Amino acid sequence: MGSLTYDRVVVEIDDRTLAHLQLVIVQKLRRGESFLLSWQDCPSVGSGRSAVWLNQAIPLYFKYAGGRAATLNRQWIEDLSRSANSAQGLEIVSEAGSLPVATFAARPKTTIDARTTAHTDTVLT
Repeated sequence: MGSLTYDRVVVEIDDRTLAHLQLVIVQKLRRGESFLLSWQDCPSVGSGRSAVWLNQAIPLYFKYAGGRAATLNRQWIEDLSRSANSAQGLEIVSEAGSLPVATFAARPKTTIDARTTAHTDTVLT
């Protein structure tokens, strides 16, 4: 289980999903585009939904648990990119839901663990 850290929020996401999200998020931020990222919370963090406004001015940290890079699914990346460009923002959907369909509404959402942590400075030596 990897994680995405943004400001004081740590979102735990499986490595495969995180690799796809990283590509889409970096593409948007590289173009100077801010956008909303939302997901379905796991029961362990209270269920419900969470969202964060992503902006290139705030550092973003991707941490992977595994040592190997995931093989990327082009259709899933296209679906996530389309979602990121919508008025609702980037919604994390499962890869299984990333099949050619007419609407995003029928796609299953991926459940994510998110927690807020104290902001700490890391010193590298």
